[in-house]
This record gives sequence, structure tokens and C-alpha cells, in this order.
Amino acid sequence: MLFTYNKFHEAFFMRASGDVTGKFFTEYTRVHDYFHLKEENDRLARQNLLLLKAQAQNYISRDSAVKVIRDSIPMDSTGRYRKFEWRGADVINNSITFPDNYITLNRGALDSVRKDMGVIGPDGIVGTVVNVSDHVAVVLSLLHKKSLVSGMLKKSRDAGRIIWDGVDPNVLTMMDIPKSVKVAKGDTVITSTYSEIFPSSIPIGTILKIESDPASNFYILKLRSATNFGRLQHVFVVGNSLRQEQVDLEDDTKKKLK
Repeated sequence: MLFTYNKFHEAFFMRASGDVTGKFFTEYTRVHDYFHLKEENDRLARQNLLLLKAQAQNYISRDSAVKVIRDSIPMDSTGRYRKFEWRGADVINNSITFPDNYITLNRGALDSVRKDMGVIGPDGIVGTVVNVSDHVAVVLSLLHKKSLVSGMLKKSRDAGRIIWDGVDPNVLTMMDIPKSVKVAKGDTVITSTYSEIFPSSIPIGTILKIESDPASNFYILKLRSATNFGRLQHVFVVGNSLRQEQVDLEDDTKKKLK
């Protein structure tokens, strides 16, 4: 009766009860959000996959003067043919502490994952598929002494080799950049147009240190890896639909010119 018939006490009661209720629902929301993090991460991963599939570098233009009778490669609305196809996958095993590191994914041949496909994380490239079973794929990580990727400086578009020296899992090495090229700490390195595995312009890292090789006319660039390999959970497997055709033709050409 006191709270019902006395406006001052009623207002005080409503304010106090509102504070208690608000705190309760705030804590409830925090707990609810915590237990739905995986669901939210999965949703974001699906959205990222759709965005990656829509990127312009996934497509190539055909000569309009050529009549295509049959081509199973899907096209977009502008008539460009899809060159790169993306698939989502989860990391189920990963190593970063050895000279030769591998990553295992929960996708395999039955999910259209094949050897020599590229693997890209949320922040940059991860490695290359080297072995596949029906349901699982093993990836040669960038953190492997046999890893070799073509990269280029984003500003100048000069290309070089990306390797790992086996020391720091956060640091990669870029070779073959001429000393005549202007480079600076913080410059971005991305995948080059010379790669038949990765689409161009995918982040690889940023320049940490510039070393001048006294025995050559090239720099040795130390890069901060764009990918944090210790935190990999969800990745994307990307396949080049024209890769085998390119490789076969290049190999055949080399044989004929020997």
C-alpha cells in the first residue's frame, strides 16, 4: 500500500527495482553471449566466405569474339568466368614450434578439397594443401622450411620469394627484391599475380626489418606475418580452376624446348 498510494515511494521503488532488473539482464546477456560465441563465429565465417567468393580477382574475362560452346566454370552476372573457388574449413590440428610445421583441416576429397589448393586465414595466407583423404586435409604451413610462396610489395608491385627461416613463427623472409626498389618499414606485402595457387592481393605481412645482402644486389626483408598461426581456428581453402591447365602447358613447353 505504501508503494502503491505514495507517489514518492512508488517512484523510488520503481527506480530501485529497475536497477536490479537491469543488472540482472546485463549479466544474463553476458552469459548468453559467451555461450553463443561459437554460433556467432560460425555465422561470421559464413559471411566472410560469401565476401571472398564475390571478390573481383576470383574471375577472369573471356574474349567476347570467341564463341564458347561448352564451359562448366560458373560465371557472374557480367559474363566473367570464375577462376577461384572458396570453401570454409576448421583447423583440427596445428603446429608452430618445429622446423617443419603442418596444419590439419576437417575437409577432404569428399568436400572437393584437392592437393595444391591454397589455404587462407581471416588475416592472410596460411599454406598449401599437400595431402588429402576423404574427410581430412593436411596443409604445408608457411612455417615450413620447404614452403615457397610468390609475394609482391603492395606499393611498387615488385615480386619476390616468401620463405621461413625456422626461428620466429611470427616472422617471414622475403627474398629477391632489388636494392634499386624503394622499401620502408611498415610496407605491406601481398600475394603476387605470378601465383597459380593463391589469388593476388591476399595479405602476407608487413616489413619489420630491411637487410642489405652484401653478396648480391638484393634486399633480405623480414616480415611480420599477417597470420597469427598460434590462433588459427577457421580458414578458407581456395582452388584455381585453371591451375592444372597452366601447369600442364608450362611443363609441355619446357619439354619441347629442351
